[in-house]
Amino acid sequence: MLGIPDHTSTLEGLKRVLSVVSKRRVGGVPEFYQTLTAKKILFIVSLFVILLLLVGIGISIGPSSLGISDAYLALFSRFIPNVDVSEVARVIVWNIRLPRMAAAVVGGVGLALAGVIFQAILRNPLASPYTLGIASAAGFGAALAITGGAGIVGYSGLIGYKGITGSTLVIVSAFAWTLVGVLLIYTLARLTRVTPETLILAGIAVAYLFSSMLSLLEYFSTENAVAQVVYWLMGSLDKVGWTQIGIMTASVFCVFPVLWKYSWDLNAMSIGDETAESLGVKVERVRSLLLILASFITASIICFTGTIGFVGLVAPHIARMVVGGDHRFLIPSSIMAGAVLLVAAEIISRTIMSPVVLPIGAITSFTGIPLFIYLLVKRRREYW
Repeated sequence: MLGIPDHTSTLEGLKRVLSVVSKRRVGGVPEFYQTLTAKKILFIVSLFVILLLLVGIGISIGPSSLGISDAYLALFSRFIPNVDVSEVARVIVWNIRLPRMAAAVVGGVGLALAGVIFQAILRNPLASPYTLGIASAAGFGAALAITGGAGIVGYSGLIGYKGITGSTLVIVSAFAWTLVGVLLIYTLARLTRVTPETLILAGIAVAYLFSSMLSLLEYFSTENAVAQVVYWLMGSLDKVGWTQIGIMTASVFCVFPVLWKYSWDLNAMSIGDETAESLGVKVERVRSLLLILASFITASIICFTGTIGFVGLVAPHIARMVVGGDHRFLIPSSIMAGAVLLVAAEIISRTIMSPVVLPIGAITSFTGIPLFIYLLVKRRREYW
């Protein structure tokens, strides 16, 4: 009859679609799902290849210019015997340039990992280690040590203990106050219930608190101390050596398996707390645990590098636009994107005004903001 939909034809159409899908299976898995998974894996592998190329470029750039082939030969000379490479090239690569590249890789991985976890547990595309005030707490801790006499370069003797350098005190203070900031955020959120809204509001309050305290420290400090505080807040990889890289790497890769384990829980929580709880996810416990672990990763990195912004915010968005919201693929693709971004920023910071080395935190902001705006404008449909 005219105007009445033909439900019979609709049902027949659905049956045909289901029949096609059921036939196109490989090992019990629909073919289109395998194709989609393969594309996601290809994206992760592509980022890894790009990262290797950027590291090769990074260790070949400097006052003593090396070719990329010579840089790679010097890099692998520690593992492959009888490699024809000069001792000068080996020293330049392993003692000067490779530590910066390794710090950029591990720092990018850790900050991006923390960023994707914060965005997942808060269900907020603007969440990052800096949205929650964690960076502000670290900045206050570093400033407290610097203005108290422990400089970034040396130690003036006003505070500290024998055998402990000023830079060590800055690192310990930044790490400790970062954990204090997380404890304050968690305590404020626990006064009601640990929800995305309470965590964000608590983070904003803690960020303003530590920013105010940092301003007071700078106001009553000497010009030299203020200059060192500003330098630390800009972020730099100059003082990161192999010992610090080892600590950063251990922190990231000890926490990563735990975060990976909760991929399915994060997928469920992205739909909503009530839905996740109906699926058996203990939402409040998972959110609290992941908040602490992501904050620990952030603290273990920025206490050595200073505040490096935008990596934890931009990298998860880049990955999400390609692989979607499935955290089984989003987490590894985000950490690869973060490593690529920070290594690229490190190369730019050393080449754009050579021989002057610019603060890497400023470079990540300058390059990250236009990239972030481009991604928002280019993306026509909702993806979050």
